[in-house]
Amino acid sequence: MAYSSLSQYIQILRDCGELIEITEFVNPHLEITEIADRFSKQEGTKNKAILCTNTGTGFPLFINGFGSETRINKALGTKHLDEPKERIQSLFSKATAPKQSILEALKMLPLLSELQSWMPKYKKGKGACQEVIESNVDLSKLPILNCWPHDGGKFITLPMVITKHPETGIRNVGMYRMQVIDNTTTAMHWHLHKTGANHYNAYKQLGTRMPVAVALGGDPAHTFAATAPLPENIDEYMLSGFLRKKHVELVKCITCDLHVPADADIVLEGYVDITEDLFLEGPFGDHTGFYSLPDLYPKFHITCITHKKNAIYPTTIVGIPPMEDAWIGKATERIFLAPIKLLLVPELLDYWMPFEGVAHNLVIARIQKKYAGQAQKVMSTLWGAGQMMFNKTLIVIDEHTEMNPEAICNALLHHCNINRDIHIHSGPLDVLDHAAPHTGFGSKIGFDATQKLDSECDTDATLYDSLYTIIPCNIHDTKEQACAQSTNISKFYILCDATLDKTDTTTIVWHVLNNIHPQIDCTLEKINTTNVFVIDGRTKPQTKTTRDWPTPVIMDSKTIAKVDERWQSLQIGEFIPSPSKKYTALAQTNSAWYYSHSQSNT
Repeated sequence: MAYSSLSQYIQILRDCGELIEITEFVNPHLEITEIADRFSKQEGTKNKAILCTNTGTGFPLFINGFGSETRINKALGTKHLDEPKERIQSLFSKATAPKQSILEALKMLPLLSELQSWMPKYKKGKGACQEVIESNVDLSKLPILNCWPHDGGKFITLPMVITKHPETGIRNVGMYRMQVIDNTTTAMHWHLHKTGANHYNAYKQLGTRMPVAVALGGDPAHTFAATAPLPENIDEYMLSGFLRKKHVELVKCITCDLHVPADADIVLEGYVDITEDLFLEGPFGDHTGFYSLPDLYPKFHITCITHKKNAIYPTTIVGIPPMEDAWIGKATERIFLAPIKLLLVPELLDYWMPFEGVAHNLVIARIQKKYAGQAQKVMSTLWGAGQMMFNKTLIVIDEHTEMNPEAICNALLHHCNINRDIHIHSGPLDVLDHAAPHTGFGSKIGFDATQKLDSECDTDATLYDSLYTIIPCNIHDTKEQACAQSTNISKFYILCDATLDKTDTTTIVWHVLNNIHPQIDCTLEKINTTNVFVIDGRTKPQTKTTRDWPTPVIMDSKTIAKVDERWQSLQIGEFIPSPSKKYTALAQTNSAWYYSHSQSNT
């Protein structure tokens, strides 16, 4: 389904009971975050999108619009998230099928017409996004969130950042957070592996100023497309056109030579000066559930703001999962199964990125196994496939194992020989991985839990009491001291912070996966003459890590108390307690705290 505007999408959510509207003033400084966090972690009908109509500015604010299976399907116009994957498979089959005659070749014309319909169209004149043109730029007029207590400032969190390669002219639409520096300037958080950074470096080589445009709102398919892990030469607007089954209409910016969706609510036009010193951006409460610490990024100078007359400011928050971004990631998982399978891993039957793995920390791949070593081949291929290169933990199962936690654990217990079937490699990682010894580079681990063929078997017949034992322990205990607490022999010993409840496996999986550097923290040990595999997912003291260790993303007690007090007057339904209270014992005195407060005091 193609939406004509973000307002149309919001109306549909309103009509089907998926929206809460808050008419009383809610402060964009922390307060909106706390309310949105409570709703985003609810299940079923309690999880709502939120429209704040009184933000202290002239713009309503919309948040958690993608934050459930129902809403992500409505946003993309699908009945279920496998629908786009099935369309891709069907189109690929039609395009690659042998053509025996001219008549069969002519039958391809409707397919070519469909492909053409996804291509963006350029409109002459102005678009709805340019009904109001403001040359006197003032970002304070927008309800930009200060999301979390230790954030370095206010952040634009749902932008479609539009750039163009200076030589090839190929466009990129990416989603990169933008910290507000002043009323006309933001930072531009281009990770070193992302296309935006590649374009920036190309402009730097040429020594010319880089035009940039940022679109907010419009059809939610545009926003999703900006998050998608597309190859550099594939236009994100083409993906949006495919999803909405209608081309994206583009209009030229007022002050720069870039094009933006005509249906966008707000557009920021400007440039990045490649000769300018970089800005120390951050900290920021990130999608890993931890703060990403300060680093140097370019400045984006805004020369013009355009918007609809009744524009709505869309935003999101990220933090400890599950949150809105988890459902965007789920859509990405389902949609991109088809191209991964068709182009890279033909034996791939399915894959799953559990929410606790925050997209890049855990992937389970299910394959049709035919030969020895195939699981390792799949590991190598996936770790070399686009943004899958950021994956840190990969478990490979075969067609005999169902894609659910119990079956996967059973496969690890019976088919993964810890002396032979665990593979640790070095490679690129997401720059947000705080456990890696270097930014964007570290180690990753793969588990072969497929049934073994005769040529893969050995004589190991170790019997274990259980698959794993979770051991909450002091961060200064050695692995030997920690494992000595167990009275049984498990195949895997998982060490976690003493403050964690060992029965809360969801939190432990999230916390441990964030905190491991496999080359150091995942080791084969002997317990009572038996080989066991130890995974040390504890917080690392500063004496044991080369980098600053961030704190988990939780709300401060003052804001929690304020929202508790206001809940009834806001008329937003049954009271929901703050999710942050569950994680307060994990808070660290660390560099995220230091930088945020040292900056605020300067």
